[in-house]
Amino acid sequence: MSDFLPQSVREGLEAARREAERRKSRLKVRDGDESYPVLRFWSKGFALAADPAPNLRGLVDLFDGERHLYQCLIVNSREEAGERIFEFKRSTAACDRPPIDFERPSHAPIGLITNG
Repeated sequence: MSDFLPQSVREGLEAARREAERRKSRLKVRDGDESYPVLRFWSKGFALAADPAPNLRGLVDLFDGERHLYQCLIVNSREEAGERIFEFKRSTAACDRPPIDFERPSHAPIGLITNG
């Protein structure tokens, strides 16, 4: 069906599809004070719209709304079909508390009750 549409109409439809994806996505990547909406995300990388996205390198943070998901080291980017594709060298899940370096027994008390 898309073979019957003029090239300008196909380009307009593709631009509208990308804009809709950009608006509905809650995922964003932050590089310092700048943040960019993520169009697609997979285990080895993510894609941003090619227009506003700079050629990012190094350590960035990935958020879902305001919830910090991953700290990522990105090393490679390329442009395909209006998207800038970034690949991870590593991605570490963010935690809301510091990691512990010992095993907690299952019967350990959770709190201390005092007679005060």
